[in-house]
Amino acid sequence: MKKTMITALFVLGAIGITSAQEISKNAIGLRLGDSDGFGTELSYQRGIGDNNRLEFGLGWRSNNNFDAYRIVGLYQWVFNLDKGFNWYVGAGGGFGQVDFDDDFDFPGRDDDSDTFAFVAGDIGLEYNFDFPLLLSLDFRPELGFNDYNDDLDLDIALGIRYQF
Repeated sequence: MKKTMITALFVLGAIGITSAQEISKNAIGLRLGDSDGFGTELSYQRGIGDNNRLEFGLGWRSNNNFDAYRIVGLYQWVFNLDKGFNWYVGAGGGFGQVDFDDDFDFPGRDDDSDTFAFVAGDIGLEYNFDFPLLLSLDFRPELGFNDYNDDLDLDIALGIRYQF
């Protein structure tokens, strides 16, 4: 029984991996959401194969204590679930600049701004419509390396992109 179950899981996994769908060569749009305030990211995806792509983003984050911008780059693997419905996983990183509110007392900081870097993972679901629209919902855990972002940040966002 154990061998049958393991074999069945292996076969299903192999089918999922080999059933690649050709993804759009280019997609541009917005990624809306964040974990600690409201964030918007101008997002560009470039297909580099039948089921792989690069994603680049220029983002802005804002809340009561700071304003920040950041640049992110990710490599993603895309897997087809059903016609037009995909899931994807990826990894990458980025860097940015944060400007603190003068009234915000950040421990250990005398300066009003800071540069930061981070590594990120990415997992999400997307739907490709019959017309050139791509909607996605993803979860992007980020691990930072400075005073502003020195722990795990769990970023959740909705993506709306035009494909061409």
